[in-house]
Amino acid sequence: MASTLTNLLYHCIWSTKDRLPLFTESIETDVWKIIGGVATRNDITVIQVGGFDDHIHALFRIPKTMTVSEAMKRVKGGSSKQINKEGLLGAKLQWQDGYAAFTVSKSNQQAVLSYIHGQRKHHQRMTFKEEFIQFIERHEIEYDSKYLWT
Repeated sequence: MASTLTNLLYHCIWSTKDRLPLFTESIETDVWKIIGGVATRNDITVIQVGGFDDHIHALFRIPKTMTVSEAMKRVKGGSSKQINKEGLLGAKLQWQDGYAAFTVSKSNQQAVLSYIHGQRKHHQRMTFKEEFIQFIERHEIEYDSKYLWT
């Protein structure tokens, strides 16, 4: 084969530092647009960005030449800088140090899109901590709970 072809979809999740609830419904659309714009400017294809008061869910297509860690570094760093510059929150936005990234098959893409789109409704039933633990356990990721929220 003469070329390398990929479709690398990642469901990425990260939260505000100390899980501060900074994203109200009145500004969330602007925040999601900024995150999407930063990703796009870094050659990351944005399929969906959403979230809830204290965390973000995004479905990205990451280029074959970029690691997930590099993509997240660019998205998180660039978005916090722009959100703070625009003064959207009335407080300084800082992201937690880490993130989670899960691969998504094309056949499961629509389910992930629906999940991201329904975050406000979803979090009427479940906290972010409960949701996050459910994700990492479903994906069989080993973790030490004493380090999970620091």
